[in-house]
Amino acid sequence: MTAEISTAPAPLAAGEPAASPPGTLALQWATVRVLMARDVVRFFRQPSRVVGALAQPILFWFVIGSGFAGSFRVEGAQGLGYQQFFFPGVVTMVLLFSAIFATITVIEDRKEGFLQAVLAGPGSRLAVVLGKALGSSAIALMQASLFLLLAPLAGVSASSVNLPLLVAVMVLSALALTGMGMSLAWWVKSSAGYHAVMSIVLLPMWVLSGAMFPLKGAGTWLSWVMVLNPMRFSVEGVRRALYGAQASLAVGSPMSGSGLEVAVLLAFATVFLGLAAFSVSRRE
Repeated sequence: MTAEISTAPAPLAAGEPAASPPGTLALQWATVRVLMARDVVRFFRQPSRVVGALAQPILFWFVIGSGFAGSFRVEGAQGLGYQQFFFPGVVTMVLLFSAIFATITVIEDRKEGFLQAVLAGPGSRLAVVLGKALGSSAIALMQASLFLLLAPLAGVSASSVNLPLLVAVMVLSALALTGMGMSLAWWVKSSAGYHAVMSIVLLPMWVLSGAMFPLKGAGTWLSWVMVLNPMRFSVEGVRRALYGAQASLAVGSPMSGSGLEVAVLLAFATVFLGLAAFSVSRRE
């Protein structure tokens, strides 16, 4: 005669509280945390990405900066050489390319079925967007922070840096660019198509942000394009944080150095993160 095995749960001891399932907020935060940590760990497990992330902007800054150093002249910006002018643009370039190339993993994760599994879990789609956005932004901010160690070579005095403004501009820029990259990556089906869109849309946005040549002195139609480019506020915010409002005003528009960078970048980040959440939420 075999003994019957009971599957009933063991009775709780006196005074022992019943275990409750994780709350909704805990599940959302767990989804955000796991996705963010996964992207950061994956980045550091690829040494070529780490080396390339540092070598490319350094080489770009030295080569382009040296090439234009002798011909850079802007009225009212005496004492600001091209390498000093170009340095904030390269910081923004690091944020742009790091955030965009980090979000290309959205396409890879969808092909491998990983994102479909995550979306089928208890976490909301907004949590998925925030997890990917924070992971990609963290990677971009780490790379930009390492490049900023070269700031003394660009004539930046550590005592004069507006650190709160610099941190706010970099964080909001990274979130905005990550949201833009996720919005594009969710609609594009292949990595090759994503690179094509990046070359047509995102690279011109950086070039026309005041990163490579100043807004002051640009042609009428080109200056309007640069003024309306939201990425301009990222470049000008970094420039104002590193060199002061006068340097930003000397090479920009009359509105440069007015302190609008944080407000505009906050709106920029909100719009594109919202667009990314809408893209992920759409039915396929």
